[in-house]
Amino acid sequence: MIKWISNLFSSPKTEDNTGCMKPEVHEHQKNNIESVSNKFLIVGLGNIGAEYVNTRHNIGFKIVDFLARKEGVSFETVKLGALAEYKFKGRTFLLLKPNTYMNLSGKAVQYWMDKQNIPLENILVITDDLNLSFGTIRIRQKGSDGGHNGLKNINLVLNTQNYARFRFGISDEFKKGKQVDYVLGDWDDVEKTALPERLELASEIIKSFGTAGLENTMTAFNGK
Repeated sequence: MIKWISNLFSSPKTEDNTGCMKPEVHEHQKNNIESVSNKFLIVGLGNIGAEYVNTRHNIGFKIVDFLARKEGVSFETVKLGALAEYKFKGRTFLLLKPNTYMNLSGKAVQYWMDKQNIPLENILVITDDLNLSFGTIRIRQKGSDGGHNGLKNINLVLNTQNYARFRFGISDEFKKGKQVDYVLGDWDDVEKTALPERLELASEIIKSFGTAGLENTMTAFNGK
């Protein structure tokens, strides 16, 4: 990103009122820089297929689906996933549901980052988290994969852990040896009742990330 911006400013130079030479930035270049800084990629992680729609592991899909439905935007099938575009307060939010299955999510994230010229700091990845009680929110600037296969692959493909992630707690109320069944199982009745309020909160977190910034979003929402 730094190199890309540097190249933009290596165009012909003009003289300022001090007699020094300064880069000449054309209007289309200014617009391109502005569009990049105001564009955000929101990645909801999940597995494709009807059998996974209401499973705990698909909370990433569920959150971006909720926001898209609430704001009246639709997903379109695109390369490596489904994409919806949502505009809010001068920002463009690209909501992405990779169709690569969880353990190859990084391929879709990398492709859409590159295609849309979105910097790493404008990426937010939404995942489930067994280590948090149901519905608990934890937003971080960076971190390890925590055993999550989606994050593990994103870290590998991007070659970094320095991107924002939004973890949604699904708790660990399963018997020994039943983790896979629990993660890929449907929400229970109590969770289903509580989910609408949690999804509403999650949609506000996404909008805050793009408008108020990561630090303010962490302060406002972590632990809620």
